[in-house]
Amino acid sequence: MSPREDASRSGGRGADLKRRLAAGETVLAPGIYDALTALIAEQAGFDALYLSGGAVAYTSLGRSDVGLTTAKEAVDILWRITDRVRTPVIVDADTGFGNALNTQRTVRDFERAGAAMIQLEDQSFPKRCGHLADKTLVPSAEMCGKLRAALDARHFSDTLVLARTDAIAVEGFDAAMERAQAYLACGVDALFVEAVNTTEQMDIVCKRFGERIPLLANMVEGGQTPVRSVEALRRRGYRIVIFPGGTARFVAHGLQRYYKSLLDHGTTEPMWPNMMTFDELNEMIGTPELLGSSKRYA
Repeated sequence: MSPREDASRSGGRGADLKRRLAAGETVLAPGIYDALTALIAEQAGFDALYLSGGAVAYTSLGRSDVGLTTAKEAVDILWRITDRVRTPVIVDADTGFGNALNTQRTVRDFERAGAAMIQLEDQSFPKRCGHLADKTLVPSAEMCGKLRAALDARHFSDTLVLARTDAIAVEGFDAAMERAQAYLACGVDALFVEAVNTTEQMDIVCKRFGERIPLLANMVEGGQTPVRSVEALRRRGYRIVIFPGGTARFVAHGLQRYYKSLLDHGTTEPMWPNMMTFDELNEMIGTPELLGSSKRYA
């Protein structure tokens, strides 16, 4: 059976996300970075989650999003997340971590780890955050080859492939539109034009592509793109809205306050109003159910 014939089978973790996008829904996906953040987001009621390469770098390495993380590190984190939650996870696979053959291995590994949608970008390696300066790109033809390789590598058609272009900051807006058109022609499931600078550019992107394929809007607090609500972006024509780094920034800000308070006071008591109790945390993560289940095997 050829890879493309094999990919016609359904059964991947992306079935629900694929159904929502096909129905014209706009999906809001918050950033997560481990099983705990994924569980909390799922319990809050989100229909999809987003695991960014930046979040992996921030929380696993304490480093910037400049291509320091490996595919295996991201896959290992994804495994732990999908073992705990059923909500579809959109995963940032950076550049595919190499050429077309590396990209195929990345797609297979991410799919086995439970990715619902796998995002691939056209930066050269090592990449950097899409809202940092001095990015570089691979040729459009090379990126098209990687995207075709990714589509061939997936085992299930329910595993969606998202193509991202970072060309606006490198080659300009018109070149980004040309790249997006080329990637669309490869047969990808969604498009992501990174770091649009204005709402006028948003409207141009949506007018050109929004009726043909789901578009992703990346909301980075303090980044290059104007931050708008999911409803405002839905009206413009976006179908996937992510807030990928807000979770890590929120947690980092809270932990700065927590650690400073503990150092200053020598106790956590001043922070108790902002904390879960021991029992509340165990209730949230399902400790009573887990302990109850263990009795079946005693």
